[in-house]
Amino acid sequence: MSDATLAILEPTRLGPVRLRNRIVKCATYETRTRDGLVTDDLIAWHREFTRGGVAMTTLAYCSASADGRTFPDQIWMRDAAVPGLRRFCDAMHADGAAAAIQIGHAGFFADPRATGTRPAGPSRQFSLHARTLARAMSDADLDRVTEDFANAARLAVAAGFDGLEVHCGHGYLLSQFLSPWNNRRTDRWGGDLAGRASFPRRVLRAVREATGSHVAIWAKLNMDDGFAAGLPLHEGVAIARLLEQDGQVDALQLTGGHTTKTPMYLMRGDSPLDELFTRDPSRLRRTAMRLLGPLLLKNYPFEEAFFLDAARHVRAAVGLPLMLLGGVNRLETMERAVAEGFGLIALGRALIRTPDLVRRFAEGRATDSGCTHCNLCVARMGHEPTSCPLRTDVAA
Repeated sequence: MSDATLAILEPTRLGPVRLRNRIVKCATYETRTRDGLVTDDLIAWHREFTRGGVAMTTLAYCSASADGRTFPDQIWMRDAAVPGLRRFCDAMHADGAAAAIQIGHAGFFADPRATGTRPAGPSRQFSLHARTLARAMSDADLDRVTEDFANAARLAVAAGFDGLEVHCGHGYLLSQFLSPWNNRRTDRWGGDLAGRASFPRRVLRAVREATGSHVAIWAKLNMDDGFAAGLPLHEGVAIARLLEQDGQVDALQLTGGHTTKTPMYLMRGDSPLDELFTRDPSRLRRTAMRLLGPLLLKNYPFEEAFFLDAARHVRAAVGLPLMLLGGVNRLETMERAVAEGFGLIALGRALIRTPDLVRRFAEGRATDSGCTHCNLCVARMGHEPTSCPLRTDVAA
């Protein structure tokens, strides 16, 4: 297949942003920050993807609030972070790529070891990750976090980012409000789907108002949580319709799974339990993982493009541009997805395995990423710099 026939290599637009092709490096935790700030190593890692041909790369897991972090070194958005964020954007732009930032908040599973405070979420709920009982957010909390998201967006624009991804998936705070498992409120922020969607919609409006039309904004949106008491697909489709009606986002990145309930649902493939045992420095966490790991990290067999069937339901319901992700490895699958109406393809592990995959496609040197879905890269996240142990061109 010659590059002249590849739809994924065609230039496209995401809101006001022109992209050189349709491939986006999605947000995957890098474990390359220090003191909540950008490092040279973080920039160099993302430049592997931009130099390898992606249209846009996404800086992952930047917390809108100091109390929304899950790792002590995780970037959180404040004035001190802007110089490093600006260096990040300048480096990606120098490679001809757009720069995106993922802004989120961990909610009820924010780690007190990172934040120094008790976590809070939609409802009072025990958090195994935080090892404490999270409190229910008050109206004052919701006002503050809404403004934190807006301020984070302002800082991102000041730093030069082209795109802002608001994390409404994977059981993070905005996803928690959408999920009936987390959101048991009886006030206007809970109850039926419209109530549960109220706070995420409010945040997206605040982000848009803070940035105007100068940058692309999209929601990383759960289509379903992957377990019976969580968000079901039909509600995920309905939320997509609501976000389209609101007119605050330029696209949706479609995903699924819940970090604290079904973490492997959003990754699929081999469970990296053995690797987690050896990498985690905490004896207590290793013991807990050995006892509870088989329950928490339930296996979900890998199937390429495992979110595609669910995403087709959203594609049939909305006219917004959609980003497909979830185990998309083969060139043939990417081409078929574009032909079906998915405007962008978001890749994570495929690019961690082969950072120059887009260039290889263009030059006819590859038809798939070579990722084996072993998830050993996932086991390294949070403990050491995220990397693929199968790569032979760099030290593991």
